[in-house]
Amino acid sequence: MKHRVYEVLQKHIDQTIVLEKPKDRSFGHYATPIAFSMAKVLRKNPILIAEELAGKLAEEEMFERVEAIKGYVNIKLSRRFLDDYATWALKNEESFGKDENRMSILLEFVSANPTGPLHIGHARGAVWGDVLARIGSHIGYRIEREYYVNDAGNQIYLLGLSVYLAGREAVLGLDVEWPEEYYRGEYIVDLARRAVEMLGREKFMDESFIPEISEWAKDRMLELINQNLSEVGIDFDHYVSEKSLYDRWDEIFTKLVEAGAVYEKDGKWWLKSTLHGDEKDRVVVREDGRPTYLAGDIVYHYQKFERGYDHYINIWGADHHGYIARVKAAIAFFGHDPQKLEIILSQMVSLLKGGEPYKMSKRAGNFILMQDIVKEIGPDALRFVFLTKKSDTHLEFDVEDLKKEDNSNPIYYINYAHARVFSLYEKAGKKPHELFDVSLRELDEESSDLLFAALLLPEVLEDAFKSRQLQKVTDYLKYLAGMYHKFYYDHRIVGTQHEDALLKLSSMVALSLRVGLKMLGIKALTKM
Repeated sequence: MKHRVYEVLQKHIDQTIVLEKPKDRSFGHYATPIAFSMAKVLRKNPILIAEELAGKLAEEEMFERVEAIKGYVNIKLSRRFLDDYATWALKNEESFGKDENRMSILLEFVSANPTGPLHIGHARGAVWGDVLARIGSHIGYRIEREYYVNDAGNQIYLLGLSVYLAGREAVLGLDVEWPEEYYRGEYIVDLARRAVEMLGREKFMDESFIPEISEWAKDRMLELINQNLSEVGIDFDHYVSEKSLYDRWDEIFTKLVEAGAVYEKDGKWWLKSTLHGDEKDRVVVREDGRPTYLAGDIVYHYQKFERGYDHYINIWGADHHGYIARVKAAIAFFGHDPQKLEIILSQMVSLLKGGEPYKMSKRAGNFILMQDIVKEIGPDALRFVFLTKKSDTHLEFDVEDLKKEDNSNPIYYINYAHARVFSLYEKAGKKPHELFDVSLRELDEESSDLLFAALLLPEVLEDAFKSRQLQKVTDYLKYLAGMYHKFYYDHRIVGTQHEDALLKLSSMVALSLRVGLKMLGIKALTKM
């Protein structure tokens, strides 16, 4: 709707137009302060400009009323326009809210180290990235999803060492001396049992087999991570191995030298990241000649930009905040625009159960497993609750609240509104598609307000994606469901004079709830 209003306004105004929604609906559906910015150019009183604009816009068919109030132009859409839009949407559900945008985006998210199962912190970034991709794809962006596999470095060797020692101690009954640093948890013992069975006891008799055990254990962890993700409906288009990227390090390092991006000091090579806003220069090659973790990130982002996307989005844990400036510095040294790389941070999650801190998983050792929470509340509730706040703010919730079958549980509340529509049709003995062409133009003001709210979904999706505030979708769905529940209690629908029109209106509400939930990766229920 907003796009259509823009199109009409631009026939009369050759300036950037701001459209707002008045808090008081009696003023109309939209308002614009454009007369104030036009006044500076025209050197004319904005009140007079607003009155002239209102007079011209009042002639447009899609507007029922256009008024100038204190320099603002308030616009109310015609019921004919709302009815026609609703009819189109109901007949074209798959196209509702869709748009065209040729921008290509490479979205990297999750990228958890393959050294253990996904924990609840990983889950937040996973769900957030998946929904960003769903909404972006729906409104026309060409988005590809990527998982960066951190399979190089000491953490993979440490995983193999942990499995090796657990195999010797827990499976073979041998005495072992555990190092100060190793991976804990029952999942390591489970891995060790499988490794002894599949790789053979002899691989646990000699430390030289630890690298082989490391690779095997890493692959099993990736399988488990993918299983955890598939349980909540998340998948990827590409997987990129960090280990494979180091084959290009000599080539990329030479490019850094040629760009004057690095210097040698104290036997190390340093990236001049302070030239691009970092608080200090960073080591990319250690004294012994081994590249650092940052070197892997540099090669990865060089390779990303080689692939020629229009924009790049990384969703990182909040603890990676310090890496932003150094990675963007490397991108700039390669001659690329660092503004094309957008970093979205995902804060950690605190869980309660019945008001008490949720117990850590014994299998994981020291954190809460994503799969445990999915078993407790289901994937739909997990998805929804992770989207109720901005990704860079702390999130705390009680799993018991998400099991309740009452209005305090937002998923139940929204699904109940959706299912209610289907129960009305069942009671009336009618099918939704039979009423798509019924006119809504004679409905009262309250019904018209509900229809307008139901038709706002495309704007909400676009705003949520562009602002990267996905909680706007969950907020909208709760608002629309609440509006419909109130309407249901205040109005008799079946058996009234306007039964067909009210049922069609209900269908439009259900459509927006259904498509909105679909964007969150949730299937709306038709029965409760």
